[in-house]
Amino acid sequence: MSNIVAIVGRPNVGKSTLFNRLTSTKSAIIDPTSGVTRDRHYGKSNWNGKEFSVIDTGGYIIGSDDAFEKEICEQVKIAIEEADAILFLVDTKEGLTPMDEDVAQMLRKSKKKTLLVANKVDTYKKSLNVPEFYSLGLGEIFCISAANGSGTGELLDELVKDFSTPENFEDEENLLPHLSVVGRPNVGKSSFINAIVGSDRNIVKDLAGTTRDSINTRYNLFGFDFFIVDTAGLRKKKAEKDNIEFFSTMRAIRSIETSDVCILIIDAEQGFQSQDLNIFSLCQRNNKGIVVVVNKWDKIKKGNNTLKEFEEGIRAKTAPFTDIPIVFTSVINKQRIFKVLEKAKEVYENRRRKISTSQLNETILPIVKEQTPPPEYKGKRIKIKYVTQLKTEYPQFCLYCNLPQYVKQDYIRFVENKLRQFYNFQGVPITIYFREK
Repeated sequence: MSNIVAIVGRPNVGKSTLFNRLTSTKSAIIDPTSGVTRDRHYGKSNWNGKEFSVIDTGGYIIGSDDAFEKEICEQVKIAIEEADAILFLVDTKEGLTPMDEDVAQMLRKSKKKTLLVANKVDTYKKSLNVPEFYSLGLGEIFCISAANGSGTGELLDELVKDFSTPENFEDEENLLPHLSVVGRPNVGKSSFINAIVGSDRNIVKDLAGTTRDSINTRYNLFGFDFFIVDTAGLRKKKAEKDNIEFFSTMRAIRSIETSDVCILIIDAEQGFQSQDLNIFSLCQRNNKGIVVVVNKWDKIKKGNNTLKEFEEGIRAKTAPFTDIPIVFTSVINKQRIFKVLEKAKEVYENRRRKISTSQLNETILPIVKEQTPPPEYKGKRIKIKYVTQLKTEYPQFCLYCNLPQYVKQDYIRFVENKLRQFYNFQGVPITIYFREK
């Protein structure tokens, strides 16, 4: 779909508030602090039957104390290049500023369709400040309040006027796999996505907490087609310093909950830490596919068994769920980054794998019924009748028997191991139920 709209402007004029209103979500973080949004943030909107993508950008500013100023400005310029139309937001509460004039000058050079939007016009008194923005030379001004939605209807009518309407539009976002890149701060999540995409899609800086929002990217190259999400680094709760960091964590957790496969990136120099295990367990509890990526492997001094020992150490900590792919990479050198995608694709297919009831009863039932039945409990014998896979998004199996309450956890793990032995569920958590027949 080619209808793309970028929201630009100086910091703290309400860009993320408008983004959330247009996309009917709360996916962009809103905070009075200037410079909260750093990366380009994508969403989808619909007005009068016309679908379009919306890009939220960081505040364009020059000469500030923000360590990310240069990167943010580059991201804004890239968003303008990508867009078919631009919403230029100004703040009627603070009035015209030199920074607004800088943005207007950049937009005039772009020659893209630009709508000048005066935000925070929620009282008659504030509307008196609107005429001064005509000096920017961008034509008609649309007065809105992104916070309560007033004026947005007229703005959207003008915005979508020239947009195309696809004849056979399919919601590809729901049909394609969703991969989330997760991990602790500063382990190389944004660098990994930039490496596979081939451009500086997300801001990368040697500071923990660079990424705040969860950044969604469509990847359609080299036989792959999926959405991949860069998330904020997940810290321990006591390390969250402010509201922005808390909400960034919430966005990352929500990205895990809505994904199919989680790519967990860890730092080879720091090893598999307790917080890595917490993130791994979070993905597992949400029944997501998991691929573990050991980044910065080029910085490790290697012996004969270094890789094997490192891998065994990870599996020992993730036990009893050890059937996971582990890929050793160097994102900065682009080593084995596409192997990560291959493994993620395999895990996605494993998560969708369906085994017929007849096939399960040919392979698993003889084992649990005759060869290795559940141990007797207080002299009572547990008889398993048949096995079936439930019709759910991820692998769940049900074994029907006479006394399900006496089946112990050790035996449930035994059944899971047998399922993994016969069928490829690598990287995918399996849930097993025993029910009375």
